[in-house]
Amino acid sequence: MKDIVKELDIRILHVGINASGNDDAKRLADELSSKLGFVSRDAGLSIFSSGLIEIMKEDGPGEKGHIALGCNNLEKAIELVRAFGVHVDESLTRKYDPIGELRVAYLDTQIGGFAFHFKEYPKKLT
Repeated sequence: MKDIVKELDIRILHVGINASGNDDAKRLADELSSKLGFVSRDAGLSIFSSGLIEIMKEDGPGEKGHIALGCNNLEKAIELVRAFGVHVDESLTRKYDPIGELRVAYLDTQIGGFAFHFKEYPKKLT
């Protein structure tokens, strides 16, 4: 079996936690700050805590949250997980870069109550 983690240079980018509203998200961000020293930044629909944890202000994808996985080729990642019966969840956000190429895709599978999405690393300019 191929090791797609090595092949696609997959790394965890952040973990998303579902909060039950703006006040709960703020409380969680404050707790991460006071107990771990994480610096928070409001991103509109969520609060990022030092870029490692995304606290969704309203329930986001996944029963408990989501895990963002970075990869070097999003289309190839989608193709490889299809072999395991996993597909892109068309109902969730798909993000495109300025030239129209897909950069973020949520999968239609939850594991342990967590949704997963792939995000392609930015292309290096040569």
